[in-house]
Amino acid sequence: MSETNIRQIPNVVITGTPGTGKSSHAQHLVETCSLPLRHVNIGELVKEKRLYESYDSEWESYVVDDNKASPAYRKVLDEIEPMTEEGGLILDWHTCDTFPERWVDLVVVLRCDHTVLWDRLEKRGYPLKKIQENNESEIMQTVLEDAKESYDEEIVVELKSEGIEDLESNVARIISWIDAWRKDRDVDTKGTP
Repeated sequence: MSETNIRQIPNVVITGTPGTGKSSHAQHLVETCSLPLRHVNIGELVKEKRLYESYDSEWESYVVDDNKASPAYRKVLDEIEPMTEEGGLILDWHTCDTFPERWVDLVVVLRCDHTVLWDRLEKRGYPLKKIQENNESEIMQTVLEDAKESYDEEIVVELKSEGIEDLESNVARIISWIDAWRKDRDVDTKGTP
């Protein structure tokens, strides 16, 4: 990104174990914030643009190898990169370490109690093995640890996501953070520095 093309609105990654509320948070954020934000559900993008390597019928999911040499991995990044320069991107995926640091201004890791998560994944009709693995991942804080290892810890925030009250307060908190980010960069309300 050149000095003349500085983002006016930050890019935010909303991540977490499947079932923690990433898409609900991202959509509510886009609908609530007065700024022009764009929600990109990476899982849907992968399916829509056929950016996957294969389909795993046992896990009922599309496979994108996160090895940087993987063609599918490169395709996903190539698809997203032009969108990141503008800013205002809300990237929603169960992993965050895929995205280069230069794209990301805030990483929100959604967390919830494993019993709440289990119920949510059961309601989605996930196979037992997939529920168990995702539940274990949440207990072990896998996504949170990946975020802390991949990005400067000052831009990683962990938020509880167990109900509508959490959703609303989390979105309000993210909007406050976006406003502070813009103020720190002297971006006025018209979007010009």
